[in-house]
Amino acid sequence: MRRALTRTDIERAVRRTRARRSDYDLDPEFKIGVNRSRPLRPAAILCGLVERRRGLSVILTKRPETMREHAGQIAFPGGKIDPEDRDPVAAALREAEEEIGLASGAVEVIGPIDPYETGTGFRIEPIVGMVDPGFVPRLEPLEVEEAFEAPLDFLMDPVNLQLLSGTWGGRKRRYYAIPWNGRHIWGATAGMLKSLADRLAADENPGEEE
Repeated sequence: MRRALTRTDIERAVRRTRARRSDYDLDPEFKIGVNRSRPLRPAAILCGLVERRRGLSVILTKRPETMREHAGQIAFPGGKIDPEDRDPVAAALREAEEEIGLASGAVEVIGPIDPYETGTGFRIEPIVGMVDPGFVPRLEPLEVEEAFEAPLDFLMDPVNLQLLSGTWGGRKRRYYAIPWNGRHIWGATAGMLKSLADRLAADENPGEEE
């Protein structure tokens, strides 16, 4: 039986050397011919962790079904980096406050993990931070239908990670998914969670390469 993950585990995992992750990691051939005449748009998300009695949990959101893009998907709080944002950390904190009412003073930033490139043209900087357990979400209804916490131990357990496939543009592609409590966490969100899980696993097996 795996022991429960702790803040110390997270801090150690975040300190590891960063490597680029992508929607194309499972199917590299799909990146051939992708139009990159426009640079990837910078974005940032907050992987907010909360210390609960039963262990660490992760704050996630569900996008409204009425959104033009990513409707109904499970996502981290986050979005595009604006010109006035000092850095990706500032962008992630600003977006979290706008979307779920999480004040920056209620977050202790630990640091970034692997940047993640999406098939929709974003380069996401995932920022990991500890969130005050007393935080109560205040949702922006146009962007967030629901905010909830999921247990980190479940999300980091490779037994719960699924490899699925779907058809986009007439071609089959594979993607990661983590079903939890009736919710379907998939795509870039699942990919970034796997990135954190890989870092934690590397610390458990220090002789292995990342």
